[in-house]
Amino acid sequence: MLNKHTFLSGCAIAVFGWSGLTTSANAQDATEPVSKVAADVDDAVIIVTARRRDEALQDVPMSIASIGGDALEKSQISKPEALASRVPTLNIAVGGSGSGGQISLRGIGSSNVSAAFDSAVALDFDGVVLSSMRLVQAGFFDVAQIDVLKGPQSLYFGKSATAGVLSIRSADPTTTFEASLRGSYEIEEKGYTVEGYVSGPISDTLGYRIAGRYNKIDELYVNAAPNVANSYRGEENINLRGTLEWEPSDSFKFNVKANYVRHDNDGEIRHTQIFCGANGVPDPLVLLGGAVVVPPGYDCNSFDNTFWLPDSAAPLGQMAPPGMDNNGGVPFNNTDIYLVRARADIALQDNLSLALVSGYFDFESRGQDFYGYGGMFGVGTDLNRNRTKQFSQEIRLTSDNVGPFNWLFGGFYERRDILFEAAQNAVNISFLTPDPVTGATFDWRRQHYTTTDAYSVFGSVLVEPIDRLELSAGLRYTKEEKVNRIEVPFVHAVLSGPPFNFLTSGFQSPQIRFDDDNLSPEVSIKYEISDAAHIYAAYKKGFKSGGIDNSALPSSGLSDIVASGDYSQLIFASETAEGFEIGLKSMLAQDQLRLNLSLFNYVFSDLQIQSFDPIAIQYRTGNAGELRSRGGDIDLSWRSPVDGLTLAAAIAYTNAKFTKTYISNTGVDLDGRAAPRAPKWSGNISFDWTLPMSNNLDLSLFGLANYSGSYFADATSFDDYVQNEYVTLDANISIGSPDDSWRVSLIGNNLTDKIYVNQASGRPFRQAGVGDDLALTQNRGRQVFVELAVKY
Repeated sequence: MLNKHTFLSGCAIAVFGWSGLTTSANAQDATEPVSKVAADVDDAVIIVTARRRDEALQDVPMSIASIGGDALEKSQISKPEALASRVPTLNIAVGGSGSGGQISLRGIGSSNVSAAFDSAVALDFDGVVLSSMRLVQAGFFDVAQIDVLKGPQSLYFGKSATAGVLSIRSADPTTTFEASLRGSYEIEEKGYTVEGYVSGPISDTLGYRIAGRYNKIDELYVNAAPNVANSYRGEENINLRGTLEWEPSDSFKFNVKANYVRHDNDGEIRHTQIFCGANGVPDPLVLLGGAVVVPPGYDCNSFDNTFWLPDSAAPLGQMAPPGMDNNGGVPFNNTDIYLVRARADIALQDNLSLALVSGYFDFESRGQDFYGYGGMFGVGTDLNRNRTKQFSQEIRLTSDNVGPFNWLFGGFYERRDILFEAAQNAVNISFLTPDPVTGATFDWRRQHYTTTDAYSVFGSVLVEPIDRLELSAGLRYTKEEKVNRIEVPFVHAVLSGPPFNFLTSGFQSPQIRFDDDNLSPEVSIKYEISDAAHIYAAYKKGFKSGGIDNSALPSSGLSDIVASGDYSQLIFASETAEGFEIGLKSMLAQDQLRLNLSLFNYVFSDLQIQSFDPIAIQYRTGNAGELRSRGGDIDLSWRSPVDGLTLAAAIAYTNAKFTKTYISNTGVDLDGRAAPRAPKWSGNISFDWTLPMSNNLDLSLFGLANYSGSYFADATSFDDYVQNEYVTLDANISIGSPDDSWRVSLIGNNLTDKIYVNQASGRPFRQAGVGDDLALTQNRGRQVFVELAVKY
């Protein structure tokens, strides 16, 4: 079995390794507007906006991984989950209803099922912080840069940034005309992609950029269940973006971006296979107290990239509740997203600027799948509709003094309206009889309406009291108010009466309210020990608002709450983080070698966790008492003496564990256990080599190896499923012109077809005390692309 020592030595011999994407000299996209790069720095300097002002990556006192647009294209990184191999401790899983994805960093993350709470790793898209991973579920494209900011970032990014920020910045208009077209075919999944852009000036003051991407995958994975509409599940994606930038004078610039995303696939369940537990056999699906027993169908091979996802059982798929369409019992998902961001930058004086950032996000998704995760026919129907509308406005006033004192002051407002609607079969009562009133073959239809208003003010100061010393301090005050209402338009009549006594059709809850406020300070000190290196230390606090659980079902859980009249049982507390980070950033060997080090220690209180009970078929949202994450990062990039060859490496150590009593849904106290998705060791190494073959032809070679240590994949007991350590390999080879006007590439990701587990949970409908099968959410297998790209 491979261990970390085998990984390091083997990769050194093989000259494979991490992409160096976080450190590549090409990380600054060539098409990025001049405003993003100071005039007196060379092309190798990476500019980030981690403190809401343009700064060189090496000047910011925090741990950041930065990936440039050219590097993303080179490795066909168009899906968020592909980023994980580029950034140690980053884990991304996409899919499911609710939030549409899960991001964790340094062992801290949130559920990919619930839309009730925000991700602990905030998603910042062109300066707008979003609550939903759905925006990038269809993939990203025409990206100038992606930054991963590690640790709490509440001061500059507000709520939902207790563990970090995934910041995506799309490309802007260029000062001269450019056009690009890329086409690729993926051999393993039989998918093809066409994308391109046109960009340039309309006049001396107005520029434009229009970009689009179309992607279709015919065989995303094999579905071995019998008599299904789609024996291969696929997906289809459309991404469109238009950008206008108007700069009538040196003192005013206005940039507006309009995005549209369409995502269609053959079901909401992504790469999920069943692991047969200690009993070693596939467990039947037991319904209605054993009155209905469904043979499992699947085998115990959990890593063959073959899935068992049946269409609806005939008695359950006949008719949806009034007002809904179940697609004839066939799994599906359709998503439409609109995002508009407008930004105005106004120079009020030579040393004073005003930034206004407005964002509007409109997301709607409809889908259906069968969350029995097996069986000769589909049970556990979830037919859902998610709708989110979000408006945000941020105002920032920033100084740019030549002297030792600078400051930033701002305000933020966000309004969010969420509808989470689902018709479900958790009891599967229609195996006995359809609803006698409507004829519907579902247990219920429920609707959760949540309105959020968030307000915050923030400010920071930067002081250089003496040469080479910088002090920074800031504070953010946040006030958040949430109002939730539950409606249950339909409950199967049999379930409303004895012996079940669930809610009745037409139920409406009173308004359930939650509000909280928070002060999040941040203090840092940076000292330049030489012209090429500085050390820093930072103290930070983070905040993520609590709220009202929207996963409560109209079965016994919600019925008991309604009977008691105590809706506070649905409320979960806010999550906070506090701790420190120290580090070193350096450019050595005449700026050819970059070496960055950091050590961190953060404590997360009332960590928001969602768990699943596979017997009661019920999600529960609550808070863990305390979790501590401590460790360190090393980031290295070297432009070697060999012309065109860059070597890079990154290593991370993370010790994240529960440090106070936390009773899981299985009744086990997890105090002292490691957090889920938190390998102690992770890392990657790489090479990137461009060799001139002639005056008109370049050869490019790239290799990457990513290592992850073992980790728990759930948070229910000390015997949870453990993903063993693993290594994945990526590589590509391309030939093209030195000016990049054309390029032909062969790209391979996960070349050894290594399948690993992101998340694990109990498979629904297990027999109590007997069944022990687990549903494992996994990565995609090997991908091999042939690509042609042209640029004018």
